[in-house]
Amino acid sequence: MSNTTVMIAELKEGAGKGAARDVRNAGRTPAVIYGDKKDPIMVSVDPIHLWKLLNQPGFYSTVFEVEVEGKKHKVLPRAVQFHKVTDVPQHVDFMRVSGSSRLTVSVPVSFLNEEDSPGLKRGAVLNIVRHDVEITCPANAIPASFEIDLTGLDVNDSIHFSMIAMPKGAEATITDRDFTIATISAPSSLRSKAETDEAEEGAEGEDSEASEG
Repeated sequence: MSNTTVMIAELKEGAGKGAARDVRNAGRTPAVIYGDKKDPIMVSVDPIHLWKLLNQPGFYSTVFEVEVEGKKHKVLPRAVQFHKVTDVPQHVDFMRVSGSSRLTVSVPVSFLNEEDSPGLKRGAVLNIVRHDVEITCPANAIPASFEIDLTGLDVNDSIHFSMIAMPKGAEATITDRDFTIATISAPSSLRSKAETDEAEEGAEGEDSEASEG
């Protein structure tokens, strides 16, 4: 976590819906920092900076530093409330974490080298079963993403969890099976050709048996 993103926050006076509305009217987003056996802190953050972070992959699995009056708090976003009509963030819950904290997070999956997959070159489709993988790991070892190399994968190949390199101390929350993350699926055109070829081969075999009889 050497490149931890810092968010500058301001203390928010008061609690309740009225105080939160005043914060939003002032052009900021209310938030709370809680956990680690410490009192919660009511704060507000810059909505523009928050919106940029929300639109980056892995927001909910990223440990941030929220700076309040010169003091930095390591936190993990746990919930964001959005306006029902405008989708503008209305409130953020940040949970304090330490290096010894074990957290359950969903880590996004990204795919590399699609151009080096023979199956995709032939027109197959990358069918993504899971866009993220839920794991339990130390707060200081949360991966930004899981990168999966598609080099050499052909039609009908599958990508399973066991193909992912996990950080030390991390484990998937699903432990009873080697679950599928993605498959290289043949498009309808390739499937139709394969089915036609099989049918023709079957017909040729039947004709050959008939002539022998």
